[in-house]
Amino acid sequence: MSAIIDQIHQSSFYEFAAILTLAALMGYVASALRQPLIIAFIALGLLAGPSAFGIVSSGDEMALLSKLGISILLFIVGLKLDLKLMASLGRVAVLIGIGQMALSFVLGLATALAFGFDVQSASMIAIALTFSSTIIIVKVLSDKREIDSLHGRIALGVLIIQDLAVVVSMMVLATIAGSGEAGLSFEALLTELGRIGAFMVGLIAFIALFMRYAAEKVVASMAKLPELLLCFAIAWAVCLAALCDSVGLSKELGGLLAGVSLASTPFREAIISRLAPLRDFLLLFFFVSLGTQIDIQALGSQVMAAIALSLFVLISKPLIIMALSGAMGYRKRTGFLAGLSLAQISEFSLIFIAMAHGLNLITDDVLALVTLVGLITIAISTYQLSVSHSLYRFFEPLLSVFERKNCPHSQPDDTEEEAASMSKAGYDMIVFGLGRYGELIVKKLLDKGHTVLAIDFNPEEVKRWRSLGHAAIYGDACDPEFYHALNLKKTAWVISALPQRHMGITHQDPRKVIVRSLKDQNFKGKIAIACHNEDVAKEFETLGTDLIFLPFHDAAERAVNLLHEFKR
Repeated sequence: MSAIIDQIHQSSFYEFAAILTLAALMGYVASALRQPLIIAFIALGLLAGPSAFGIVSSGDEMALLSKLGISILLFIVGLKLDLKLMASLGRVAVLIGIGQMALSFVLGLATALAFGFDVQSASMIAIALTFSSTIIIVKVLSDKREIDSLHGRIALGVLIIQDLAVVVSMMVLATIAGSGEAGLSFEALLTELGRIGAFMVGLIAFIALFMRYAAEKVVASMAKLPELLLCFAIAWAVCLAALCDSVGLSKELGGLLAGVSLASTPFREAIISRLAPLRDFLLLFFFVSLGTQIDIQALGSQVMAAIALSLFVLISKPLIIMALSGAMGYRKRTGFLAGLSLAQISEFSLIFIAMAHGLNLITDDVLALVTLVGLITIAISTYQLSVSHSLYRFFEPLLSVFERKNCPHSQPDDTEEEAASMSKAGYDMIVFGLGRYGELIVKKLLDKGHTVLAIDFNPEEVKRWRSLGHAAIYGDACDPEFYHALNLKKTAWVISALPQRHMGITHQDPRKVIVRSLKDQNFKGKIAIACHNEDVAKEFETLGTDLIFLPFHDAAERAVNLLHEFKR
């Protein structure tokens, strides 16, 4: 083994070849276990670091790729900074986000102090525990088609507040680093913050002018060649990161502002799609580098503290989110699912704590502790999210304390009375899903003179459909209790036009919940389900579904019939 490692150490190229090969193998194992690749890459760093096999010796090259990865990560965060989402949630996101971070910090600080950490280390630990993983939450919610649900929108709003907060936190750390010493006096810190603040005001003014007068023209000229657009995007992100770093601001802030400056251009999605694979590739080196900095012996000594802090994150964050959501008038189910989504620490927590370690503000033990908490909470949270609806049904009897008697947000943008009156009115047809396919079905049914109630999980779609004068309510097909509120006596057909998604082995299929719940309600009408796979269609036939739609198959058959009927 030592001979192989000596051979690898002969060239940085050999090292990177070994790291990438091991990353692919360990990533495959993580994927098979339904775990994020972050866990595999940190574990790889632990094994490849000096405290284990000592494969990695090219620290400078690894650090450079890590910094590039973080800059591009923040650049994409800036590109995705959804100001419309903030405007729509606004007060909700700000109050829940700030409230969650404040309470998490106070409770996390107390917990860390109870384990004997000094105030500075405990503060850094508490800050790291307040943030949740944007990458994991967006990925899982997208896979489950819940990114546009009410709890998904609340979670995303809180994530945006957290992302802004972590950038500010890293900026403060960078300010301390720029001073040349960590032990600044209060007056010197204020002076340094004032100087940095002046640079920041100037930079923001420049970004605003660039966005107003030049951004779209510049990007449009670069977009004529896809390769040039990619090169420009990377150059813009890295240059602003370097500029911020040179004046004492953080590279992370520079990357974020670079993304924000291009977020209003029509080329935003094209840039994101081209940069996302590069971001993931470069972040591999950050997480591997983080793992190499951890002493496995230090990791072992922090197991008990890591378990306690992990339980704190997994339990306290959902409770805090539920309490705040309930206080603002949201139902217990919305608060529970939003809170469960945020029950882990973030990749930004690891970036923040690594930055603090690099400034000698924390010891190796603290770095190992927070990394271990990250591994535990990310792993468990991923499984929790996959069975979130089942967990809600299990804990539902205990959650009434988090729900006000009169919930103003039980139906988004509607009063509870309006939604209830629609649910109880009685309709010829009920259609779940207002996507492209579902909307066309509803329109055709309305044209035929039927009364139709549309049900969707996206509050914006419900609001839009009702603004057109049609009946629509917010509803979750996966919630069996929801069907009790529907008047099904007059309904001839219940139709699911919900899109098919990857279910994995634990995700609920809302279409199956629809069928089972209607059967439990002794529904006398008929059920139609849209499927995109003939094998899945056979499953629904066995469940007692009356009619199966195969949109692609039906469209192809219709196209062939039209071709045969066409006369020149």
